[in-house]
Amino acid sequence: MLNSQRSLSELPKMSAASQVERAVLEEEFNWLLREEVHAVLKQLQDVLKEASRRFSIPSPGLESQLKQENFILGSSSMDQVKGVLTLQGEALTQADINLKVAKSSQTMHFQFREDKQWKLQQIQDARNHVNQALQLLSSHDESYHFKTGTEVNKLMDAVMLQLTRARNRLTTPASLTLPELATSGLMKMFSPPMPGDVMVNFYINLSKLCLMVYQLHVLPPNTTKNFKHAGSSVLHNPGAMFELNNNRFEVSHVHKVECVVPWLNDTLVFLTISLQLCQQLKDKSVEMPHLLEHRWSH
Repeated sequence: MLNSQRSLSELPKMSAASQVERAVLEEEFNWLLREEVHAVLKQLQDVLKEASRRFSIPSPGLESQLKQENFILGSSSMDQVKGVLTLQGEALTQADINLKVAKSSQTMHFQFREDKQWKLQQIQDARNHVNQALQLLSSHDESYHFKTGTEVNKLMDAVMLQLTRARNRLTTPASLTLPELATSGLMKMFSPPMPGDVMVNFYINLSKLCLMVYQLHVLPPNTTKNFKHAGSSVLHNPGAMFELNNNRFEVSHVHKVECVVPWLNDTLVFLTISLQLCQQLKDKSVEMPHLLEHRWSH
């Protein structure tokens, strides 16, 4: 009996403490909407501006011109392919490729024609997604008052969608069929022209610039080999087959060489930091209203 009386007498105290706790939490949440959200948005903008700047670093003293960087791919004596690629922002402005032909000591040499450059769509798309994220963030300046956690959550979802797309473009090269590679505009960019039994492809994988070279041989019309069209892939293996202009081909040799592009590595780090900041703000904007709604709803 005494125990029940004691617990009853404590109820008003608990209720008062509970009211104070709720008031504190409400004040914290209002501060989050009024101050912390804008502080995080500013931090996100600073990080993403750095990421965006990496895509377009100007040459020293030539502010209107992007910096040109040379990358050497395949420096080991074991590599049958060696390439020197010049990257200027999203464009490969020069490519110089040497290929040691299998079964002979001959070395083939190709380079871009002087009037040609190849846009790396992955870099272009990633930059566009980063800039779209920046536009979303700048659409809510410091005078804007967020009214609900849901509103903050929606903004973070929209920003995270753009950042995830930017990261995915750099981490996931396009899958192509062998006929798509063979008829790509890239094949028309070289001098001397690429022979019909060699194909090349360039792509970005994480922070690496990759060069693929395929050597092919024509399958005779009366071949007894089971012919099977290869599907889409980033990397086709020896033995993959395809048909083009009534000729059937098989991949005989595949060479892949790559090189790290430091500023792409920086960009991926900035994207990871930004996604973490978004997620932390999302968690707070959902958690606090949830506590306010459920802890004192009974």
